[in-house]
Amino acid sequence: MAGRNGRTVRDLRRGNRTAVLQRLYFDGPLSRFELGPATGLSSGSVSNVVADLIADGLVEEAGSVDSDGGRPRTLLRVAPHSGHMIGVDVGETRVRVELFDLALTELARVERPLAQQRYDVDVIVGHVREGVAEVLAAAGTEPDQLLGVGVGVPGIVERTADRGAVVHGQTIGWDAVPLEALLRSGSPLPDAVPYFIDNGAKTLGQAEMWFGAGRGARNAVVVLFGSGVGACLVTPEVEHGRAVEWGHLTVRVRGRRCRCGALGCLEAYAGAESLLSRWREEGGRPPADTDEETALTAMLAAAYPAEGGAADPVALAVLEETAEYLGAGLSDLINLFQPERILIGGWAGLQLGSRFLPAVRRYAATYALRHPAEKVVIDLGRLGPDAVTVGAAILPLADFFTRGGHRARPAAEDRLPAWRAALADRAPH
Repeated sequence: MAGRNGRTVRDLRRGNRTAVLQRLYFDGPLSRFELGPATGLSSGSVSNVVADLIADGLVEEAGSVDSDGGRPRTLLRVAPHSGHMIGVDVGETRVRVELFDLALTELARVERPLAQQRYDVDVIVGHVREGVAEVLAAAGTEPDQLLGVGVGVPGIVERTADRGAVVHGQTIGWDAVPLEALLRSGSPLPDAVPYFIDNGAKTLGQAEMWFGAGRGARNAVVVLFGSGVGACLVTPEVEHGRAVEWGHLTVRVRGRRCRCGALGCLEAYAGAESLLSRWREEGGRPPADTDEETALTAMLAAAYPAEGGAADPVALAVLEETAEYLGAGLSDLINLFQPERILIGGWAGLQLGSRFLPAVRRYAATYALRHPAEKVVIDLGRLGPDAVTVGAAILPLADFFTRGGHRARPAAEDRLPAWRAALADRAPH
């Protein structure tokens, strides 16, 4: 029966379960007594919800704590092994697949380097499928224990009723790729295990906001700085974040050609790919036949040599110019969104690290309006190179919480015809 606000008893129970699970997850272990004020639920509601969650195996006892003059209070926590998630980072240099328990402890991982044909759709789909099967086998985890598979990808993700998640990745040559359907075809997982596909900058942002340098901030921008650049905006109105194609803001009219095809994009100056290209064009010598991460390491070593060494003036000048472009790009985010924090992550951002950050901060302050610039903190993300993968794993975890700890189990017969249709559209005629 629905109440005056349209909510049913089932909705109410699910909401109560969600409230208890989330408080235990982020602030636990907690006692039943502490859960009342933390969730706003009555003691009776807390007792009923906790009993249900313990019966479902989602919550377990975690010791006890003394109370004021009474019996010790039992502490409760979310049971780490009551569910598992897989996170996938379809990056620019590799595909990384990791298996986590409910506490986001890594149980297994697989990495596949991407060299030539690095954005070939079939190659990437094969890496993801194989990686999922391998991490499950390595950890001895059954597929039906999964809450889902989260996948972070470059580009814009469109969710369609008939084709599932479709990726528009103009910079990598992906034109309306039905990625969910492709992953489902030949998947090692049961049809009922859901896939959650989203932009990699958004998954990075979600990870940093939940567990990293963004915790406690209401307004933040998390920047993914790799071969290209992207960003995720988090505000009270967009609690789970929104990916923004920040790398394709025009920073120089009739400037360098970006890999998206346009002229003068920020990514054409601030991405690692363009940074290395500009070093090469100015006479620098990146190591031959190496990946971008190795080449960027060499460039940093050339620009900032060990004590007593001579700096490469070309590498140093290109890095300084890149810092200015990146700072100017951040000033746009500051002026538009007035965030409390801007966090820089991604493999290139972390490699450049503290050497790069003072110059970026200086240029951001120079180009931004003074009032919002004085209020923002620009820093590095804290979760390291695995942040996109962790954030991808959070996608099924967040859905699990929203459902009150119930697994998403879409009927296979409802979804398979749409996937088959999506694949048929892609087949050669």
